[in-house]
Amino acid sequence: MLAEMPFYRPVGNECILFEMTYRQRLPLLIKGPTGCGKTRFISHMAARLGRSLHTVSCHDDLTAADLTGRYLLKGGETVWMDGPLTRAVREGGICYLDEVVEARKDVTVVLHPLTDDRRILPLERTGEILQAPDEFMLVVSYNPGYQNILKSLKPSTRQRFVSISFDFPPAETEVEIIAAESGLPVKQCIPLVNLAKRLRELKEIDLEEVVSTRLLVYCAILMKSGLDPFQAAETALVEPLCDDVDVKQGLLELIRATYG
Repeated sequence: MLAEMPFYRPVGNECILFEMTYRQRLPLLIKGPTGCGKTRFISHMAARLGRSLHTVSCHDDLTAADLTGRYLLKGGETVWMDGPLTRAVREGGICYLDEVVEARKDVTVVLHPLTDDRRILPLERTGEILQAPDEFMLVVSYNPGYQNILKSLKPSTRQRFVSISFDFPPAETEVEIIAAESGLPVKQCIPLVNLAKRLRELKEIDLEEVVSTRLLVYCAILMKSGLDPFQAAETALVEPLCDDVDVKQGLLELIRATYG
């Protein structure tokens, strides 16, 4: 059963690009900072297109078998259990690999036959070669801000995907998103977004990561629940961003300047 369509506020033509990519059976790479709406966008588009969504949060221990499947003992018998990628191919769904650069290198090798004109998934352990139906789509994402020599997509892999770059939305749009997601009145969301702009300007100075739209929504939810803005911002914006006492003190001063 498909979920209801998650809320998503388009910033540009990303919805049209996604639909065109889907219709043309092309694999898609989404690039953008943490918490800017990549995962929500994919969920929204899967529901919009009426396709099942198989999401995999990639990590260092993720193997090709975790994606394709493995034999397991069940009721005294050894049975084959499909992984999320295999299920998506069989069902004609959308398989979404979140932060794909965090996965082991053998994972990307498994993806290659699905990202060219063959659109096949060989299952060596079962001897099957699955032909992806027209409805199947492969989507991967990662945060370029975390790229380094050890964790990056090889050019040979990146060039197998068409790509859309994401960033944090314009201030007016971000206010709209926060209000819709949290229920906080728009007039109270405006200073929160103004605060975020000032905090994001500190990225190159003191912070490895900037405050995300997701964290702003969390902060707004706390404010909507009755927590005063200063404590809400400290809990949702400052503490998740850093541990350095001096840096946190500087961030708190910005919050005081915003909320008094």
